Amino acid sequence: MVLKGITWSHSRGYVPLVATSQRFSELHPDVKIEWEQRSLQEFSDFPIDTLAKSYDLLIIDHPWAGYAASTGILLPLNKHLPEDYLKNQADNSVGKSFLSYNFDGFQSALAIDAASPIAVYRPDYFENKEHAIPETFEDVLSLAKKRKVAFSGIPLNLLMDFYMFCATANDNIFQKDNELVDMQTGEEVLENMRELASYCNNNIFSWDPIHVHEAMALDSDIVYCPYVYGYSNYSRRGYGKHLLKACNLVKYKGNMLKGVLGGTGIAVSSKSKYIDTAVAVAKYTASEEVQKTIYTENGGQPGHRAAWLDKANNYLTSDFFINTLQTLDNSYLRPRYNGYLYFQDNAGVFIQDYVQHGGNPKTVLTKLNDLYCKSKGGIL
Repeated sequence: MVLKGITWSHSRGYVPLVATSQRFSELHPDVKIEWEQRSLQEFSDFPIDTLAKSYDLLIIDHPWAGYAASTGILLPLNKHLPEDYLKNQADNSVGKSFLSYNFDGFQSALAIDAASPIAVYRPDYFENKEHAIPETFEDVLSLAKKRKVAFSGIPLNLLMDFYMFCATANDNIFQKDNELVDMQTGEEVLENMRELASYCNNNIFSWDPIHVHEAMALDSDIVYCPYVYGYSNYSRRGYGKHLLKACNLVKYKGNMLKGVLGGTGIAVSSKSKYIDTAVAVAKYTASEEVQKTIYTENGGQPGHRAAWLDKANNYLTSDFFINTLQTLDNSYLRPRYNGYLYFQDNAGVFIQDYVQHGGNPKTVLTKLNDLYCKSKGGIL
């Protein structure tokens, strides 16, 4: 029996799955699992209904949960897994990772990877205490004026940053059916984002989170990123020329920034010919013991809380997990209604244009509101 899976093309997204699947096959010699890769952009954009026709196992992003529940394209894992197993997953969630894949009681995936924007820095720049690691957004602006700061400026990540600032400011984003966020908050957030970008190199507008980490790990002038989806790989020996350390997000208006929950989940196609075996693979991959050991040891960024608290895993990653867990627990959960992805796929370009070139923030917010209203109409 051969199961086919689709994941994303980074050490964090591919290698741990190959390792855990290899061990599963050793324990079940009649099962072979083949994983294929797609780019980070394809991971965000490609519709799961197409993938579910070709793959038994899918690594997905949680905003697909509403679509999965509406269409049944993925298996409702709550109907195929024991209650005590699901309770362990829920009780040991990192932030809202487990909940993020549950929409109206339909558990579309198990959280095997947890992520949120966190702060990342080059310890060699800060170790002599001549330079202080920023603690507030004002500190970030001061360091950015020295051309030492970068962040991911592609449309999708700027949209997540917009959510982050708005959710931290007053938590009223996505609370009304016809208005994304109140005009005053939206304008102030856009201006804060534009100001920080004005102190950074223009090339950030083509950088995704991996580009940011790679630039910092090489010989560049960038020594600090205030918010970027974390990759524990860069906090491990030998992964980059310069080891990177991670910490919680800075304060904005007196509160720690509320990063937007990311990560991935393992799902089973409802069209699979081998549903029972595919469910067993998902259950094994997300299990506490595997997450703590094989999965994390092979470059994974686990979704099970026990793995984040594990001393060996923190030693392996320069305390990446324990130093950012507060941020993950504090993270904001994106909407997951059927139609939300229409908004997510189209809104970021308006924010990027303003952050990069300036303009009228009211015009940007009006365009965002129009997209939001369309998405609430169920556009996919």
